[in-house]
Amino acid sequence: MCAIMGFSSKSIPVETVRRQFAQTISRGPDCTRMIDTGSGYLCFHRLAIMGLTDEGMQPFELDGDYVVCNGELYGFRRMKAALSSKYTFHSDSDCEILLPMYREFGLDMFSMLDAEFALVLYDHKTDSLIAARDPIGIRPLYYGALDDGSLVFASEPKNLVGICREIFPFPPGHYYAHGQFVRYCDITRVDRYCTDDLETVCAQIHRKLVAAVEKRMDADAPLGCLLSGGLDSSLVCAIAAKLTDKPLRTFAIGMDTDAIDLKYARQVADYIGSEHMEISMTRQEVLDALETVIALLGTYDITTIRASLGMYLCCKAIHERTDVRVLLTGEISDELFGYKYTDFAPSAEAFQKESQKRISELHMYDVLRADRCISVNSMEARVPFGDLDFVKYVMAIHPAKKLNTYGKGKYLLRHAFEGDWLPHDILYREKAAFSDAVGHSMVDDLKEYAETQYTAEEFERKRRRYSFATPFTKESLLYREIFEKYYPGQAHMIADFWMPNKSWKGCNVSDPSARVLANYGASGF
Repeated sequence: MCAIMGFSSKSIPVETVRRQFAQTISRGPDCTRMIDTGSGYLCFHRLAIMGLTDEGMQPFELDGDYVVCNGELYGFRRMKAALSSKYTFHSDSDCEILLPMYREFGLDMFSMLDAEFALVLYDHKTDSLIAARDPIGIRPLYYGALDDGSLVFASEPKNLVGICREIFPFPPGHYYAHGQFVRYCDITRVDRYCTDDLETVCAQIHRKLVAAVEKRMDADAPLGCLLSGGLDSSLVCAIAAKLTDKPLRTFAIGMDTDAIDLKYARQVADYIGSEHMEISMTRQEVLDALETVIALLGTYDITTIRASLGMYLCCKAIHERTDVRVLLTGEISDELFGYKYTDFAPSAEAFQKESQKRISELHMYDVLRADRCISVNSMEARVPFGDLDFVKYVMAIHPAKKLNTYGKGKYLLRHAFEGDWLPHDILYREKAAFSDAVGHSMVDDLKEYAETQYTAEEFERKRRRYSFATPFTKESLLYREIFEKYYPGQAHMIADFWMPNKSWKGCNVSDPSARVLANYGASGF
């Protein structure tokens, strides 16, 4: 990961810029640079992943234009070759192609990128900033206005706390230019469903996911994989293991008492021959990390916080004990192929609408979790299931094929990788919620701890302070109060609590964990 920040104000003191930008130094601890464009500052914290030499340091400059980008631009070498007859490149950094692309294609460049990115570009001709974010929002970007009305863009909201009255997530698939936001890509839009038969669909899923993993293994820094033992991360690890000529490094975490997934992660690791590391966490370590995790996340959402505790502690151990700088993860599969609760979808159309909603909001939930837990530990997350070509194809599969009419959720994905990729009982194992899979006791510990923090009267009085996303359990109130300590008045950055679709029969539950659903069954055991 890297961190970026861009100011369109000439008046903000440089000391303020330094102070605010320092909040995200862990995203890019290798080197920091700030430049004055003449109309404001562009700032960059570097985590060197591609093009490790000093020449790869940002901001990049081209005839008075500047750019800072936190991203990975896949296939950049082809674009670089096409531009090299006209432009001279000085590094092996993928992001060096951005200013030549802007010079050649203007704002159309964003729809040409196969990338996960957030960037801020200064155009000296118009004396203005342009900002943009990838179609899913895998890389973070936020914005707010200073007292003089000028906009500031930053990788995380913590950069903007104290200088902006309101902080907003930059909408995925948009660019900002000439004073307005323009949507250049709606990744969830389907103009026409594909008519491929089941076997063709599964063959395409297989081919496109393998390609997505392969392109994300292109790194000049050491790479590893998070392995929960569930279907999604196990598939990513299995594919990556086949694509490398040396043992893949895999990492798993679980509670010291009742970790469900550690044994499954070990089974996968043994099967694919990875160099595997297990990390154990205790009840006290989880509780001690709670405030730290909420502060680094910038959310009060119950699901996100629960799932982040294990992920944060896992990544912290990886950072402290290894030289790994890039981690492949399994996020975004559920939104495409279904959760446990989407088994209750009343129709194919309802399934598709739910998938579109979840993908549109991913940047506030699972994608946010993966980014913050990994980046705060000075590593970079790469998400193969978020590959643009893969997402577009799966979204275009007729939702009737994605409904669980097979007696097994995510059947298309499972069927696509039958063979020698994973042990059969892993491939067809029931899904467990990540926060449960690290150990059922973790969620129970959090609930029990929250119960000790408020009497019934205190809970009712304090939760009513919040008219937006009103806390509805003592656990949610505890998280909200910690959130407000670090991000006062910014609750609207998150749309609402992540919960199953309560309008569906069987989904009107009071806890976001899939454990409370009637169809959870043997999941996680």
